[in-house]
Amino acid sequence: MRAIVFDQPGDADVLKCQEVPMPAPGKNQVLIKVLAAGINRPDVLQRVGLYPPPPDANPGLGLEVSGHIHARGDGVTNWPIGEAVCALTHGGGYAEFVLVDAGSVMTAPKGISLRDAAALPETVLTVWQNVFAKAGLKPGETLLVHGAASGIGSTAIQMAKAHGARMIATARHDDKAAFGKGLGADIVINTQKEDFAAIAREAGGVDVVLDMVGGEFLEGNIAALNPGGRLALIALLGGYEARINLIPILQKHLHIMGSTLRPLSLAAKASLCRAVEKHVWPWVAAGKLVPIIDQTFALCDAAKAHAYLESGVHKGKLLLIP
Repeated sequence: MRAIVFDQPGDADVLKCQEVPMPAPGKNQVLIKVLAAGINRPDVLQRVGLYPPPPDANPGLGLEVSGHIHARGDGVTNWPIGEAVCALTHGGGYAEFVLVDAGSVMTAPKGISLRDAAALPETVLTVWQNVFAKAGLKPGETLLVHGAASGIGSTAIQMAKAHGARMIATARHDDKAAFGKGLGADIVINTQKEDFAAIAREAGGVDVVLDMVGGEFLEGNIAALNPGGRLALIALLGGYEARINLIPILQKHLHIMGSTLRPLSLAAKASLCRAVEKHVWPWVAAGKLVPIIDQTFALCDAAKAHAYLESGVHKGKLLLIP
């Protein structure tokens, strides 16, 4: 089969399309014939050497796919051959076939194409885990998400609105702010021109923050949060360090939490997948959550796709098509 490989960290052009051996499913695994694979920021971080895969992971890139069940290993009884699915992979999704733990497979949601379903697992599971399972966003509360036009941002906006929450988002450019507004955000703030914390406070404050920036935004996040607010930190695109005043954390009884999805146990991932099938797939079927696909690229054009992602001009998700 064809797969994307790279021998050493580096720029996008280290990615090569090569013939590699076809994998065979082991116990509790399925082999998926990939229709499409989602591209995510962690893939770029892994490629440049800043996000090494866990020891038990496939070292290849690609954390989410859609396609059909091609083969099953021992112990798998719930995924018929040919079933249309999407899945959270443990690496290796940039390929024509990929092995996935059976618990990390989800029925393809109704209401969208199977191709577009590849854009959902990594982002939806990340938002569900952090905003809903950990931060406990409730209907009527306000969520602030940074990066309105990113895959995570565009997903979080739609999921929060489907849940009945109020939505504030940020972006760094007017066109991306308009994009977030079009997805249903109540307020979108251009952080290049405006103080997001001040505007959020004037609008009544926020109860949950989903932050991919870190560093430079930490002080503003804390200022924007209402008493009892929760800050979910999932990436550090704005820096790993920050100097803050700790007093508001005490005074407002704030909760600050961080997580990454990939190192979770297979059992934890399976639990998240079942929750998403139960709670989020009905939103997809009802048209309340639609994956936003900016562009698709052929599998062997993965280097071009990574370069495009790193340019920062995209709105929504990018897909690779084997």
